[in-house]
Amino acid sequence: MSRPTSREADDLGRRFLMRLRPGRDGWLTAGFTVVLVAVALGASALLLTLTGASPVASLSAIWTGSLANTTGWTTTLLNAAPLLLVAVGATLCASAGTFNIGQEGQVLIGGLFGAWVGLRLALPGPMLMVVVMVAAAVGGGLWAALSALMHRFRGVNVVVSTLLMTFLALQLVTFAVSTPWLQESAQGSSGIADAQSNPLPANALLGGLGQYPALQVNAGLFLALLAAVGVALVLSRSRWGFRVRMVGLNPLTAQHTGVRVAALGGLTLALSGAFAGLAGGLLLASPVSPNRLQAGLSDNVGWDGLLVALVARNQPLVAIPVAFAFAALRAGGDFLSATGVPYYLVDIVKALLVLAFVAPPLLVGRFRGRRGAAPSTPSAPPVVTTQLKAAV
Repeated sequence: MSRPTSREADDLGRRFLMRLRPGRDGWLTAGFTVVLVAVALGASALLLTLTGASPVASLSAIWTGSLANTTGWTTTLLNAAPLLLVAVGATLCASAGTFNIGQEGQVLIGGLFGAWVGLRLALPGPMLMVVVMVAAAVGGGLWAALSALMHRFRGVNVVVSTLLMTFLALQLVTFAVSTPWLQESAQGSSGIADAQSNPLPANALLGGLGQYPALQVNAGLFLALLAAVGVALVLSRSRWGFRVRMVGLNPLTAQHTGVRVAALGGLTLALSGAFAGLAGGLLLASPVSPNRLQAGLSDNVGWDGLLVALVARNQPLVAIPVAFAFAALRAGGDFLSATGVPYYLVDIVKALLVLAFVAPPLLVGRFRGRRGAAPSTPSAPPVVTTQLKAAV
């Protein structure tokens, strides 16, 4: 293979620099984002003041519970791993134009499958931990695949079905932990069996680097980072990822080029559920969790992971720092609620920040529409269908 000439290298460098330039719309989006984030933070401070809390003391409590010491860092990293997995699955699904909002239920079903396998199989060594994680991913994927099948054969809207399946998953897990399937034979002081499963065996739990309460980096974080990088590479560098993005941009054109749009959309929906189910397995086998299946296992991880994907604008690599920020808010919010400040205030702050990051592109489009100006970036030349077909 011949080495590139200096002229080709210069052209490659110029193209790379052109990609780094944000353009007029990019600067507008960044400006709107800065302004809206400032407004969101100001509104959050005002809300805390109106409820009788000190904004400075609340911010200090969030910092103490999330990043001030090794215990806070450990909790933040533990929260970041499942959030990132859910977000990565959401970005993959959204790239194909299919919107999955049932991650909360898929996390629960993943935990149910993982708990059942972990308590029923007696496998030696770390093999049981691997099987538990695989079972959790399969459970979440199958649960999301049900929505894909309902859409394929009955025309049920995916957004509606995935949302309603969340409530069904909650009832199913509540029933499962109250029956001999997963329940301890012992009863609580009230005579009613506690609504939680038996604890997982020790060899089914995830390991990590370090020892809690010192800084501990759990194995789930490495798994989540690997998933984010892998999905980003698949979407940007593989033929299958090109098909997924083409279906999301223009399903009619994708169908004309021979792509099976319905099958690909259903597959990405199932994969999104598999990532959410794997997040449920992480929550179940976390080294500092009770390691029991409970109806509250998901703890809004599915909803927060979906918000991470929205803020990251469906970019798997961008979801990494966003997931870390949301994990810090979750860890700090738990510490803040211990000081007497209601936890729902943290949820309001997260909602305001999500709006601040999601709204700027819409505002830029409205601003451009009012001024009647054409977009700053030139439109791509039309691609002949036969060329697309050859690429696919």
